[in-house]
Amino acid sequence: MKILWLLAALCSPLLATQAHAYTADELRGDCQIAEEMYAGQKSSDPFQSIRSARCIAYVAGFADSYAISEYLAGKVGVKLNAFCLPNDPDLSLRLVRAVVIHVERVPPRTTVGPSTLVAGALAKAFPCSDTLESK
Repeated sequence: MKILWLLAALCSPLLATQAHAYTADELRGDCQIAEEMYAGQKSSDPFQSIRSARCIAYVAGFADSYAISEYLAGKVGVKLNAFCLPNDPDLSLRLVRAVVIHVERVPPRTTVGPSTLVAGALAKAFPCSDTLESK
């Protein structure tokens, strides 16, 4: 039993920290570059285009996966209501801008994961007008 407790104590710090393939600092930098590209500031560095695309794809993928979660939750009678995206032709730009605004307020080298940052950004930028009813 003592060995089991010792193993649990040794492993607990490993469980407390999560590894992220994409960090908050990378998200911040990539989305700032994407916003600059949307504003017409072109770069001759192809790496900048890749970084911009990485931000746009990450944020759009997050929004799409949330839409699927919302749909599936609705199938069992639950409404997530975390954020509501508008039907807007400039939605990609607005998503990136929302993330840039949000992550610029987060301290550098934060341990918060990029998915949590994007969720917070979209919840602040695109609140739902419907309120959840208490049961």
